[in-house]
Amino acid sequence: MKNKKKYNIIKIKKKKKYCFFKKNNIKYIDYKNPDFLKGFLNEFGKILPRRITFLSSKYQKKLKIAVKRCRFLGLLPFVTFNINNN
Repeated sequence: MKNKKKYNIIKIKKKKKYCFFKKNNIKYIDYKNPDFLKGFLNEFGKILPRRITFLSSKYQKKLKIAVKRCRFLGLLPFVTFNINNN
C-alpha cells in the first residue's frame, strides 16, 4: 500500500480592510485641509493607489478631486524633490 500523508493546512483569515471614509462616516473630503490629504500622498507628492489606501472607488475619485483642488490653490505642492547632498 502507498503511504498517504495527510497535511493539515491551517488557513489564516486576513482581516478585511475597509474604506477609511466609510468606516468614519465622512461624506465630504475637505480640500482646504492639506495636512489630512498628505496622509494619502507618497513622499514625492503622488496620490497613493487604492490597493495601498483601501479606499472605495467612490472615495478615491473624491480624494483625487480634493487633492487636485488643493494643489491648484497652492496648499499642496505638485511635486516634491528629495535632494541628498553628500
